[in-house]
Amino acid sequence: MSIRLISAGAPDAAGKALFALEIDMPEDTKTYWRVPGETGLPTELDFSASTGIRGHDQLWPFPLREFSGGYLDYVYFGHTVLPIELNITDPAGTVDLEATLGICSDICVPAQARLTLPASEDHPDAVNALRIRQALADVPLAWDEGSEPAGTVRLLNDGSAIAVEIDSTRLDPASLIVAGGADGPVFGAPQKSPQANLVLLPIMGKTDNSALDGMEVELSFMTPMGAFEVSRTIEAGTDATVDALGQ
Repeated sequence: MSIRLISAGAPDAAGKALFALEIDMPEDTKTYWRVPGETGLPTELDFSASTGIRGHDQLWPFPLREFSGGYLDYVYFGHTVLPIELNITDPAGTVDLEATLGICSDICVPAQARLTLPASEDHPDAVNALRIRQALADVPLAWDEGSEPAGTVRLLNDGSAIAVEIDSTRLDPASLIVAGGADGPVFGAPQKSPQANLVLLPIMGKTDNSALDGMEVELSFMTPMGAFEVSRTIEAGTDATVDALGQ
């Protein structure tokens, strides 16, 4: 397994430049999405030693949902490219990154690497630029395709799950991932409900459900046009019931 920092080339007129972590792993080895799940290890990126940059945005391709040993995680297997958008203030600066990632095969370990590159490369590697562009194609876009694919998100009164209103003609219900951030609860795979336009996602593990009311969550999902996402706020309880939760 190896990790390296790659670049798509010089920053644009606004000072934005595309870099990426390229993780070369065997096909049966995995690392984790921005919300790793119940057992995964979160990715941590530290750019504080860099010069000539101001801020970064980690861009996450749509992950796989993995159930293993009764637990749910969001993962990437094998060769993985995780794009990063940097704001470059000095092209003569240096991108100096300390990265910590969870890497799992038979066992899970935190892998650490210190990686450096010039903030701007005069002669970028076209192959690396292509790899980054291909990974970007799998990063969910903010939904702007007309009528909304998802409506309200409500907490069930019994606290077992959240109910999400969807338009199944706009998104693939089975692909729906709801995430409340690295410190939030893990929501399980979408399950059918008695209502055709409603899916239920169980709340995994023990959670202070009183903290969920008003929590902002990101809904990520697949469509025939690719991956998209929308933001929603969890609202007060609903009397919906779970149909075949855990099946």
